Amino acid sequence: MKEVIRSADPRVSALIARQATQYADRDNLGLDRVQALLERLGRPQDRLPPVFHVAGTNGKGSTCAFLRAGLEAAGKRVHAFTSPHLVRYNERVRIAGKLIGDELLAELMGRVLDANDEIGASLFEVNTAVAFLAFSQQAADACIVEVGLGGRLDATNVVEQPLVTGIASLGLDHQAFLGDRLIDVAAEKAGIAKRGVPLVTQLYPAALAGKIAEVAQKAGAIWEPRGLHWDAIVRQGKLHYHDRDGELSLPVPRLPGRYQALNAALAVAMLRHQRAIDIPDSALGAAMGWADWPARLQQLHAGPLFEMLPRGSELWIDGGHNPSAAQLVAAHARRKWTDGLPLVILFACLTSKDAAGVLRPFRGVASQVQTLPIEGHESRDPEELATLAADMGFAARSYRGIADALVGVRKKARVLVFGSLYLAGEALSLNGTFPD
Repeated sequence: MKEVIRSADPRVSALIARQATQYADRDNLGLDRVQALLERLGRPQDRLPPVFHVAGTNGKGSTCAFLRAGLEAAGKRVHAFTSPHLVRYNERVRIAGKLIGDELLAELMGRVLDANDEIGASLFEVNTAVAFLAFSQQAADACIVEVGLGGRLDATNVVEQPLVTGIASLGLDHQAFLGDRLIDVAAEKAGIAKRGVPLVTQLYPAALAGKIAEVAQKAGAIWEPRGLHWDAIVRQGKLHYHDRDGELSLPVPRLPGRYQALNAALAVAMLRHQRAIDIPDSALGAAMGWADWPARLQQLHAGPLFEMLPRGSELWIDGGHNPSAAQLVAAHARRKWTDGLPLVILFACLTSKDAAGVLRPFRGVASQVQTLPIEGHESRDPEELATLAADMGFAARSYRGIADALVGVRKKARVLVFGSLYLAGEALSLNGTFPD
């Protein structure tokens, strides 16, 4: 099954289908295509507001959410380019705080595809060009750009002089492109480093930190790792942050999960390691409550899917899809979900992902695993996944879809939709819970 990416707007869906006929070299990462495409479009990447560029295996999207919340709490107009979308294609491009409209998205994508006829850029490269065109045409105070895959060869890395760069957590994912060794992943992510630009990172094991330091030094970047000149810790219900400029006592982030405090701290550090935009401490505090990032331990309290569950049940959505993300969510479950309510996981997995590695952290945490396909994407067969889960010691059964699986929950339970951002998006769409 080939991946099918659609939009609710038929014009955009037609343009996505057109792009699929242009893209030939699907296994070749590099900047040549996107650079050629942007040259034809007048180099919009050179006319962006100050750029916050964020890479990482997990947590980069949440870091972007905290960055945007902090900037907007300071009264700034902010563009943002993130991926993938959950429900609507427009979620990828946010112009001055609002999702791009269908009319403008179709207009800009058509323009980009006209320029792409002989270049054959990928859909993500096309999306990057669309975002940069949109951002170059609308005034704003800042621009947040999330890396799609890796960093060094990611289409977003054409921005030559970002204001500040950052790297969230590191883990194994996209091994076909980034390799099977974490040290190689670290090198690829650090490839966003730029001469004279702060590279703000989390705290990593010595070997990974050494590789990032090496890449940063070669690039001439100013490496600012957590634990050296800045740090943060949650203590007594507060996020305590400090750096060269002083200490802050901030509220704990509203987003669930202890790891979100580290994502928030990385965003705070990125905002405080630049001097072009003034961000008051009060805005950083407000960001902890303002930041919203759907499908990251998101609880649904109402809607058609929620109503299918037995009374007293809970429904949670998380787009985690690699072992490191699963470890974080399972750790949250062990700490927070201690009321005896059984945990049932609705699980699906792309064929390119490590299904066993994603399920393994939930041993002793989840009572059941209900396996599903992912509509429109190359995903593992649900029966095969159910067999895998059963062999790992879970009570497991395959289902045709999310609704069928929820009907199969007969007793009060805590249900977690997990294993893929695409599955999370499908659940949000079925429940009528649309990111805005």
